[in-house]
Amino acid sequence: MTSHTEQSAVTVLGLGPMGRALAGAFLDAGLRTTVWNRTPGKDRELVERGAVGALSPEEAVAASSLTVICVVNYDAVDAIVRRDAVTGALEGRTVVNLTADTPDRARDAAAWAAEHGIGYLDGAIMTPTMTIGTPAGVFLHSGPEELYRRHRPVLDALSGTHTHLGADIGRAAAYDIALLDVFWTAMAGYAHAMAVARAEGVTARELAPFAKGIAEILPPLFEQAAEEVDSGRFSGEVNPITSAASSMAHIVHASEARGIDAGVMRAAEGMARRAIGRGDGTDGFFQITEILNPR
Repeated sequence: MTSHTEQSAVTVLGLGPMGRALAGAFLDAGLRTTVWNRTPGKDRELVERGAVGALSPEEAVAASSLTVICVVNYDAVDAIVRRDAVTGALEGRTVVNLTADTPDRARDAAAWAAEHGIGYLDGAIMTPTMTIGTPAGVFLHSGPEELYRRHRPVLDALSGTHTHLGADIGRAAAYDIALLDVFWTAMAGYAHAMAVARAEGVTARELAPFAKGIAEILPPLFEQAAEEVDSGRFSGEVNPITSAASSMAHIVHASEARGIDAGVMRAAEGMARRAIGRGDGTDGFFQITEILNPR
């Protein structure tokens, strides 16, 4: 029988698309990988590749000193690990929770883990399933640094970039929420843009290369915005918020004239108008962060 050390074995709970990708990367790296999923049968392909399919979550977590869990949300996490048998099996072991949820839920999970003698690291995966096991993967982690360093050799089997954000257990979730805010707001904006364009006889394929051009001007604007928000000084020299509000109004009118819901843009324009009403119309657009999160 082959002996497996702490750094050569891992358990994965949750075998949705991301969970399967994580388990597959661990297998590819040569780690003894134990897997479990609430719905039977999802482990078949992984077992064929060499994974050990556990019959229960308590059996799964007992097989490794490190358990990685990735399910739909923390309600699903709690339903698995806060059962007495699983909690007992986890005592003295470590959980790396890569499930997406809120910072407060991460802090609650860490408090529960500490109460039961379980090591706990929270994390976030910022790239899609096809990047797992490749250099393109991006993982964020938060929690005790010593615990992170101890299990880093196993986490490295996932390849990609791993960043430890500090001891505050909610920090990875905070980054995750903020970055997904950027992503989904952008995706919603693009969906709306394609609807408006189509109403005016422009196909999505015709629009796409120009939309890509818009996306390419954003990175330097992100850097500029970060400097402005942290300093509290919002330059409107190039594009004051009055100009932004005007262009937003055009989008609202053009959309609604074609029967297209403009609620998202109306909300953005409303924030810009509030800034103008406060006397900040000559400032740049990111002045609205002061309205969203007043100091």
